[in-house]
Amino acid sequence: MTYELFIDSLQNSHPPEGLSVFLQSLWYDGKGDWHKAHSLVDSLPGSDAAHVHAYLHRKEGDLGNAGYWYRRANQSRPNVELEQEWQDLVRKFIKSR
Repeated sequence: MTYELFIDSLQNSHPPEGLSVFLQSLWYDGKGDWHKAHSLVDSLPGSDAAHVHAYLHRKEGDLGNAGYWYRRANQSRPNVELEQEWQDLVRKFIKSR
């Protein structure tokens, strides 16, 4: 999977087969389904889940909750637009496949 193929897949009604749960969450967010994206990472352990969770709460506008999840992910809130953070996360998880 490349970043370009991931972006192209947003035209489809379902995410591509074999995506990690983190990429699935970001895919649904990219489709505008914040609730589905959140439900995929809401109860998962680990810093990767916390990082996606933090981004989603930042996007939601709940900066206090986002801050909590960034700390759980050992990350600081990035000083970039939400779209750039989404792109950076997608690229991060594509690389780790």
